[in-house]
Amino acid sequence: MKLVYPACFYEEKEGGYSVEIPDLLGCCTQADTLEEAIEMAEDAALGWILTSIENEEEIPNPSKIQEVKLERENGFVTLLLLDIDQYTEKYGTKKSVKKTLTIPEWLNKRAEKIGVNFSKTLQEALLNKIVNFRKK
Repeated sequence: MKLVYPACFYEEKEGGYSVEIPDLLGCCTQADTLEEAIEMAEDAALGWILTSIENEEEIPNPSKIQEVKLERENGFVTLLLLDIDQYTEKYGTKKSVKKTLTIPEWLNKRAEKIGVNFSKTLQEALLNKIVNFRKK
């Protein structure tokens, strides 16, 4: 699942960039180049979101980019594309919990026939449900 959040980038007088993700309280970073700042901002935002998910905390809805106000003049706002599934595979908690579930036999046969990874599919569906729950 992918999420899109706005980020505020500021060019610093002494060089480099600082970045704030206004919807994620306290989520900020800095880097020497714009390329590094973008990467660091994505990493910071993904870490913030993953920590919130693991701590069973609510994830704020992203603001619309046109509603984000810069705090300083020497900045710009852009969107970050955050791949939570990829980040979770790399940095998420490795501890697993075994669950037993029941599905219709016809669904099981069709899924097995095309090689569905049941655990991964369930994890993706649950994560999607958790993140989208706040939109209701």
